[in-house]
Amino acid sequence: MKKPSQSSLSRLPQIERLLETDELNSWFSRLSRPLVARLAAETIEEARERIQGGEAFPGAETIVRAALKRCRETARRRIHHLINATGVMLHTNLGRAPISRTAWHSAEAVNTGFSNLEFDLQTGKRGKRKGIIPDLLSLLVGSEGALMVNNNAAGVFLILSALAKGKEVIVSRGEQVQIGGGFRIPEILAQSGAQMVEVGTTNITRLEDYTAALGADTAMVLMVHSSNFRIRGFTARPSIRELASSLPDDVLMVVDQGSGTTTERIPGEQSVSHYLNSGAHLVSFSGDKVLGGPQAGFIVGKEELIQTLARHPLNRVFRPGKTIFSLMEEALIARLNRTVPPPVEAVLNLPFAELQERGKTLLSDLPSGRARLVESTVTTGGGSAPDERFPSLSIELESAERPQGLLTALRELDPPIIGIIVDGKVQLNLATLLAEELQAVKEALNQLLSGKS
Repeated sequence: MKKPSQSSLSRLPQIERLLETDELNSWFSRLSRPLVARLAAETIEEARERIQGGEAFPGAETIVRAALKRCRETARRRIHHLINATGVMLHTNLGRAPISRTAWHSAEAVNTGFSNLEFDLQTGKRGKRKGIIPDLLSLLVGSEGALMVNNNAAGVFLILSALAKGKEVIVSRGEQVQIGGGFRIPEILAQSGAQMVEVGTTNITRLEDYTAALGADTAMVLMVHSSNFRIRGFTARPSIRELASSLPDDVLMVVDQGSGTTTERIPGEQSVSHYLNSGAHLVSFSGDKVLGGPQAGFIVGKEELIQTLARHPLNRVFRPGKTIFSLMEEALIARLNRTVPPPVEAVLNLPFAELQERGKTLLSDLPSGRARLVESTVTTGGGSAPDERFPSLSIELESAERPQGLLTALRELDPPIIGIIVDGKVQLNLATLLAEELQAVKEALNQLLSGKS
């Protein structure tokens, strides 16, 4: 094995010399100087190991290029603005519902200065962290009380921990779901200290299955939103009203509604109000899905139970900060005033002529034969109406490159464009594009398909 040349090792640049180059110090604002320094050190160490393995000195320019590559790869892991052309309105991996610019700007002063997050302006003393969200949400869904936590998973866990620890919770076998990120109902129940009692079968759970399972240790019946799947065909389960009216007074009827459907009319979805009016004592749901706010979870229902949850030690663990509170207040006020349409409604109510116009706009300057307008569908996503699809239009791209390679090229644009593959072709769904993104998409596609990128 060839021994490393000491002269080659001595030619390796010092970290500080690398950081003085224009190429690397331009990354300070995007990654921070210390992180760029660490990436430069890793690059130099890699070069040292190669030389010690018998390779020749790679050259200063090669080392700089390798460090820049590390910077670019690291920067790709930052939270980016990107363009959703997947046809999934509330894409969990893409941040779910976009927050309206009006709400964002209205909440700016609260978040760039001090606020009364836990200060009572009337008494001048410490206040409670809730603002007017309980009032707004109760009006929206028709509940006695309301509580906001970090997310819906936190809401379910808080309910189980505070109201069913050491007791039995009845759950249908067909509702022992797993949603994205490994959230499994049986595991959440176990972690909360509650004991799950399974009833029924995957497709059939009758009222008698629930009532036969009731016992002295039963704390609640938990009904769970199926979120990302549907069971079709030979199925049956009691309605919330039938089940709630059959339970003893000391057994709670709790619903994990999940999607946050309130006033929207979405096929296959029942609203929070529906469950409350049908007899549910508590309903939990997400705030960043159909509701269109920032990431949060809500628990609504009987005021006495809400207060019990609010006093529980876990509520302090799960409570959001000022940014979420201020943005959610704006989102709920807009919803009650109907000044900004919810994200799902905005997409579902898009006129087909508008989609056609978007398609024509995008195709107008693209190279001939490289893209065409095709019929497609759009889905709500975000754990709502999992098997409902609505008519849409997409731009289908023609390329000699393999579809996966074209998807990668789209992701490498600035901003990245996220599409899908349908029947071996890359498609960009027009319904999930934001109106203000059309020009950026048009320019990016023209550059990509013309081979200028």
